[in-house]
Amino acid sequence: MTQKILNLFQGAFLAFLLFYIITPGCPAAHANDMDMATDFTLRDLNAQKVHLSDFKGKVILMSFWATWCGPCKIEMVHLNQLYEDNKENDFVLLSISIDDARSASQVKPYIKRKGYKFPVLLDRSSTVTSIYNPTKTVPYTVLIDKNFRISKIYAGFNSGDEVHMSRYIDGLLIDWDKLREEKSKEN
Repeated sequence: MTQKILNLFQGAFLAFLLFYIITPGCPAAHANDMDMATDFTLRDLNAQKVHLSDFKGKVILMSFWATWCGPCKIEMVHLNQLYEDNKENDFVLLSISIDDARSASQVKPYIKRKGYKFPVLLDRSSTVTSIYNPTKTVPYTVLIDKNFRISKIYAGFNSGDEVHMSRYIDGLLIDWDKLREEKSKEN
């Protein structure tokens, strides 16, 4: 009897997770399942090269932002919390500043002042922005799954988006193959 209740609970929990993964709770675009992420190389705040492909096999959140963008600054507080909550999992947050040469000098002082620990990359020439965010909308967030596919895109930021984003990331972090394997062993 206890095993039946446990199985029912597991099934209900998986259905709940899938509901929140599939059903958008905020203005977000679902990317085509076949859209593979495009590799790129940018420099971080310490002038070190960072390649997107270095993070294959992890859930990647790329957030495009600018120092002059008010909604970006609000979103970054929530992204910092997402980063802190998930940095020990297979999760990477890449904050990509689209500030041009005139305002790029403000990026590092801003990040230091706020105490953000996530990686910040500089896209001064808009090379990566033109691939992932050609309209240069900010904030603009791209979620890439462990198979290096673009899974979800968020354009803009509204209060509450962070809740949906967190749930969606939780779903991407689940090892579905392992769960299925464990379930088949139980039966």
